[in-house]
Amino acid sequence: MQFQRLEHLRIDNDKTQADIARYLGCHREVYRRYEKGVRQIPIDFLIRLSELYHVSIDYLVGITDQKKPYPRNK
Repeated sequence: MQFQRLEHLRIDNDKTQADIARYLGCHREVYRRYEKGVRQIPIDFLIRLSELYHVSIDYLVGITDQKKPYPRNK
């Protein structure tokens, strides 16, 4: 997984680790471990982060370099 992408996206959006941890409903230290690749990120957190940053989960996990999310099914 491309953990550096989480950090870059956070910094590009002028957010702190504490801001993102609050958004996800976890402790800052837990989020820091996700960002550093020490802990696996739960899928529900990946979904929320992809929505927050308007990128695909595939981009977050390093499957693609295309940031654009897929169109939503209605």
